[in-house]
Amino acid sequence: MSLRVDMEAIGDILIVRLDGELDHHTSEVLRSQMEGQINDTDVRHVLLSLKNLHFMDSSGLGVILGRYKQITARGGDMIVCSINPVIYRLFELSGLFKIIKVKDSEEEALHILGVA
Repeated sequence: MSLRVDMEAIGDILIVRLDGELDHHTSEVLRSQMEGQINDTDVRHVLLSLKNLHFMDSSGLGVILGRYKQITARGGDMIVCSINPVIYRLFELSGLFKIIKVKDSEEEALHILGVA
């Protein structure tokens, strides 16, 4: 299976919706697309919606951690939402929840970021 990436900017928030598998085959594509959007726009915050992400390995975690560092260097936040139990466990084991906020839905995350 492959990875489908859907990106939408709302003000200074980049919403990234992932569908499929984020692994060593697809992580470079995601890294490149997100890095480009962050560098080429006024994005300050990232909202990752993982509702339809079915698999992720350590290279996917690396991409997310790298974009977290990139966005926090701008003074922004990264919020992850809509995580299925398998991906949630991977985040938990990796310790990413110690630095990245998690919310149940896009709406809740957008509210935290100041979008009603």
